[in-house]
Amino acid sequence: MTTWVETPRGGRDRGPTGLVRAWGEVLRRPRRFFANGVAPGDQAPGLSFAIVVALIYVGGLLAVQPERLLGEGRIPIMADSLGLTAVFVLLLLAVVVAPAALHLVSAIQTVILMLLVDDRAGVSETVQIIGYATAPCVFAWVPIPGVAALCGLYATGLLIVGLAVVHRTTSLRAAVAGMLPAILVFGVGFGAIRAGQAVAAGVVG
Repeated sequence: MTTWVETPRGGRDRGPTGLVRAWGEVLRRPRRFFANGVAPGDQAPGLSFAIVVALIYVGGLLAVQPERLLGEGRIPIMADSLGLTAVFVLLLLAVVVAPAALHLVSAIQTVILMLLVDDRAGVSETVQIIGYATAPCVFAWVPIPGVAALCGLYATGLLIVGLAVVHRTTSLRAAVAGMLPAILVFGVGFGAIRAGQAVAAGVVG
């Protein structure tokens, strides 16, 4: 069944402790985590998780590589203040950009799953899978291209595991279904493609 609104049952603990516990569990035991920690209609913890990861990533970029986001041709600096601009960017990210992006990609993922998987779980579970799969990307801001590339690969692996477990399908189908969302979220959103290109250029050069 595919619905956007369901009655929550089970799901993850709320609050900072729940977020930290979920982060550790999904990185160390993803199959068990997705089997036990994703519940119908319980989007809130997964959405909050993804927002926090996005804030850490963008906050890290603003701290060590602000030129990636701010300046000419990018986000304009407000009132000649990097601090004020950073606060505005993070606020906009938390309230609008991250939630909207997560739900948009989840909708795309749902359409792909409809084409590939007959007996699938609901949309709320898909939102949670993508949200929790971002876990490695808390390190993607580190100014070493290989780190961001590895984060993207690890996150893609988590997405595939989550899709296979929650939607009860094969790893191959999950990999095919998750390819486009992984490119959009981890490759573009968290910069893994850019980082991978930098690594490849360094190897070739």
